[in-house]
Amino acid sequence: MTYVVAEPCVDVLDKACIDECPVDCIYEGNRMLYIHPDECVDCGACEPACPVEAIFFEDDLPAEYASYTSANAEFFDDLGSPGGAAKLGKTNRDAALIAQLPQRQH
Repeated sequence: MTYVVAEPCVDVLDKACIDECPVDCIYEGNRMLYIHPDECVDCGACEPACPVEAIFFEDDLPAEYASYTSANAEFFDDLGSPGGAAKLGKTNRDAALIAQLPQRQH
Protein backbone atom coordinates (compact mmCIF):
# COMPACT_ATOMS: atom_id res chain seq x y z
CA MET A 1 0.00 0.00 0.00
CA THR A 2 0.99 3.60 -0.48
CA TYR A 3 -0.34 7.10 -0.46
CA VAL A 4 -1.95 8.49 -3.61
CA VAL A 5 -2.26 12.04 -4.89
CA ALA A 6 -5.70 12.70 -6.39
CA GLU A 7 -7.57 15.28 -8.48
CA PRO A 8 -7.56 18.20 -6.01
CA CYS A 9 -3.80 18.58 -6.66
CA VAL A 10 -4.18 19.05 -10.42
CA ASP A 11 -2.94 22.50 -11.44
CA VAL A 12 -2.38 23.43 -7.76
CA LEU A 13 1.08 21.96 -7.04
CA ASP A 14 1.30 23.50 -3.56
CA LYS A 15 4.31 21.32 -2.59
CA ALA A 16 3.82 21.56 1.20
CA CYS A 17 3.76 17.76 1.17
CA ILE A 18 7.23 17.63 -0.38
CA ASP A 19 8.67 19.49 2.63
CA GLU A 20 7.15 16.92 4.99
CA CYS A 21 8.24 13.76 3.14
CA PRO A 22 11.20 12.16 4.96
CA VAL A 23 12.12 9.89 2.04
CA ASP A 24 11.84 12.39 -0.86
CA CYS A 25 9.33 10.25 -2.79
CA ILE A 26 6.94 12.98 -3.99
CA TYR A 27 7.76 13.91 -7.57
CA GLU A 28 6.60 16.94 -9.51
CA GLY A 29 4.90 16.42 -12.82
CA ASN A 30 3.80 19.14 -15.16
CA ARG A 31 0.32 19.54 -13.60
CA MET A 32 0.31 17.39 -10.47
CA LEU A 33 2.51 15.82 -7.79
CA TYR A 34 2.99 12.04 -7.69
CA ILE A 35 4.01 9.70 -4.87
CA HIS A 36 6.36 6.91 -5.93
CA PRO A 37 4.63 3.67 -4.84
CA ASP A 38 7.90 1.80 -4.27
CA GLU A 39 9.76 4.61 -2.49
CA CYS A 40 6.93 5.66 -0.15
CA VAL A 41 7.32 4.25 3.38
CA ASP A 42 3.68 4.95 4.32
CA CYS A 43 4.59 7.34 7.13
CA GLY A 44 1.63 9.59 6.39
CA ALA A 45 3.47 12.88 6.94
CA CYS A 46 2.34 14.22 3.58
CA GLU A 47 -1.40 13.77 4.07
CA PRO A 48 -2.06 16.45 6.74
CA ALA A 49 0.37 18.85 5.02
CA CYS A 50 -1.72 19.01 1.84
CA PRO A 51 -3.79 22.23 1.87
CA VAL A 52 -6.28 20.91 -0.71
CA GLU A 53 -6.68 17.44 0.86
CA ALA A 54 -5.50 15.66 -2.28
CA ILE A 55 -3.45 12.90 -0.58
CA PHE A 56 -5.09 9.68 0.56
CA PHE A 57 -3.91 6.36 1.89
CA GLU A 58 -4.64 3.95 -0.96
CA ASP A 59 -7.27 2.02 1.03
CA ASP A 60 -9.03 5.29 1.95
CA LEU A 61 -9.13 6.75 -1.56
CA PRO A 62 -12.68 7.95 -2.34
CA ALA A 63 -14.37 6.01 -5.16
CA GLU A 64 -14.42 9.05 -7.46
CA TYR A 65 -10.61 9.11 -7.36
CA ALA A 66 -10.04 5.36 -7.86
CA SER A 67 -8.29 5.90 -11.20
CA TYR A 68 -5.61 8.01 -9.51
CA THR A 69 -3.92 4.94 -8.02
CA SER A 70 -3.02 3.72 -11.50
CA ALA A 71 -2.27 7.27 -12.69
CA ASN A 72 0.28 7.69 -9.88
CA ALA A 73 1.90 4.36 -10.80
CA GLU A 74 1.81 5.14 -14.54
CA PHE A 75 3.78 8.34 -13.99
CA PHE A 76 6.74 6.16 -12.96
CA ASP A 77 6.45 3.54 -15.74
CA ASP A 78 9.16 5.15 -17.90
CA LEU A 79 10.81 7.06 -15.07
CA GLY A 80 11.56 4.01 -12.94
CA SER A 81 12.81 4.61 -9.43
CA PRO A 82 15.13 7.63 -9.54
CA GLY A 83 15.81 7.35 -5.82
CA GLY A 84 14.69 10.80 -4.82
CA ALA A 85 12.61 13.61 -6.22
CA ALA A 86 14.94 16.45 -5.24
CA LYS A 87 17.75 15.38 -7.53
CA LEU A 88 15.34 14.80 -10.43
CA GLY A 89 13.49 18.11 -10.14
CA LYS A 90 10.31 19.01 -11.99
CA THR A 91 9.45 16.80 -14.93
CA ASN A 92 7.59 17.92 -18.01
CA ARG A 93 5.28 14.91 -17.95
CA ASP A 94 2.03 13.67 -16.45
CA ALA A 95 0.05 10.47 -16.41
CA ALA A 96 -2.38 10.28 -19.35
CA LEU A 97 -5.39 10.76 -17.06
CA ILE A 98 -3.97 14.05 -15.77
CA ALA A 99 -2.75 15.33 -19.14
CA GLN A 100 -6.23 15.02 -20.63
CA LEU A 101 -8.02 16.94 -17.86
CA PRO A 102 -9.14 20.48 -18.68
CA GLN A 103 -6.83 23.17 -17.33
CA ARG A 104 -8.03 24.63 -14.01
CA GLN A 105 -8.21 28.37 -13.52
CA HIS A 106 -7.17 29.75 -10.11
